[in-house]
Amino acid sequence: MTDVARRAGVSVATVSHVLNGTRPVLPHTRQAVLDAVEALGYTPNTLARSLVTSRTRSIGLAVSAISNPYFTEILQGVEAAALEAGYSLLIADPHDDPRHERRVVQLLHERRVDGMIVAPSAEPRELVGYLRRHAVPTVFLDRLVDAHMAEHDPPGGAGTAVSAGAAVSAGAAASAGAAASDGAAVSPAAPVAPDAPRFDQVCAESAAPTALLVTHLAGLGHRRIGLIAGQSGLSTTGERVTGYREGLAAAGLEYDARLLVSGNSESDGAERATAALLGLPDPPTALVTANNAMTIGALRALRRHGRSVPDDLALCCFDDFAWADLFSPRLTAIAQPSRELGAQAVRVLLDRLAEPHRPARTVRLPCAFVHRTSCGCPEEPGRTDAAGRTASSTLTEKGTAS
Repeated sequence: MTDVARRAGVSVATVSHVLNGTRPVLPHTRQAVLDAVEALGYTPNTLARSLVTSRTRSIGLAVSAISNPYFTEILQGVEAAALEAGYSLLIADPHDDPRHERRVVQLLHERRVDGMIVAPSAEPRELVGYLRRHAVPTVFLDRLVDAHMAEHDPPGGAGTAVSAGAAVSAGAAASAGAAASDGAAVSPAAPVAPDAPRFDQVCAESAAPTALLVTHLAGLGHRRIGLIAGQSGLSTTGERVTGYREGLAAAGLEYDARLLVSGNSESDGAERATAALLGLPDPPTALVTANNAMTIGALRALRRHGRSVPDDLALCCFDDFAWADLFSPRLTAIAQPSRELGAQAVRVLLDRLAEPHRPARTVRLPCAFVHRTSCGCPEEPGRTDAAGRTASSTLTEKGTAS
């Protein structure tokens, strides 16, 4: 830094301010420092700097199923926003295993990341306990948790997983609804122990978009609409089950527990669940799948049973993906703002690092309804974009911070 300062004709302190962004510097002075850095090939010693500042300018990201296109796009959003802010990214895959999740988060913490972005498992009790004990600045992404959960809370609060392909009972559906309630926006006014850190959360709307898919199918004349739900215990599963039931009620349709089955958020589980629905004495005429992996499994089951979409069964799915318009018919879907979710999580985490004592908040982003043809609607020439999407409408829900 002394060499850089000498070449630029400034003080070492000015070089430090330019490189660390700790104080505004006149544009011509800043450029002189940057030119000197370039000419001398100077590389800041981030390890030494972290010893002085207690900051490593790194973020830990723990996201399961990185191979899933939805999480891949989230990762791209996180990476771009972190890089723009001058932060590096350390990535781990918890594999949706609560014990492995706790371990990988500890490993990230031991690398002295400044904060973490975590998509929690369905049973995050150990994870939340660790983060609370060590006061790790954390943003929960996509899946919400009860911010007051502690490691000494009684077991059983996360719910019991429903076996793939089995009909979800009314009690299980109620548990899923409870999961949605647990994932509600965190209010700064809610009571919390003085020494209990709170957690920021970022997610997309789930209930209203799912209800929209159901009412859309009902509007096309369907009276028996099934749902392939995700893994029990996840807030996304609970909220989409809630949306499904709200959509049925809005359409004046009676809820039939036999039409609500669990695909466990995976392709194989959805294939078995779809087969179970098709084996009912009075099977559904329309189907909603609650994520992109389960959409693939449902399509596989329909093909194996010789059913055509939408002639034999109409299909709508939660999650849009790059090749959704390549299927025949093209998939009607709810598109989540994946990259923006990742970028927003970084921004919320940086706000937390800048103001450690600010009230915790939950940020929800709106989704878009992408109208194609798997629902049974005809093609509408001239209304598709470059990605094959029929002019999609953004749902009325707005992103909120509470």
